[in-house]
Amino acid sequence: MSDRPRFFDDLAGVAGGAFSALAGLRDETEAMLRGRLDDLIQRLDLVRREEMEAVQEMAANARAGQEAAESRVAELEARLAALETRVAAIESAEADAAAPDDL
Repeated sequence: MSDRPRFFDDLAGVAGGAFSALAGLRDETEAMLRGRLDDLIQRLDLVRREEMEAVQEMAANARAGQEAAESRVAELEARLAALETRVAAIESAEADAAAPDDL
């Protein structure tokens, strides 16, 4: 009867070793597959999600900057138009004042 529990202990040890070997094999397979996928991605000129998100963020920032610049340019153009109108009015008033009276 003492042989039977030892047999199960040995069987459990073998099973535990097999599971750890399978876990190591799985890790090695994942690493190899990941390496091959990285090579494939580089050959196909694909980008990673992190890189794409960074480019999207840069584009959003550039778009926001462009919109701010466009609104600033529109504001400056309006101010320039107002100043040109005022200058034209002043020049017209000066021209009228300098003209001889025909009375």
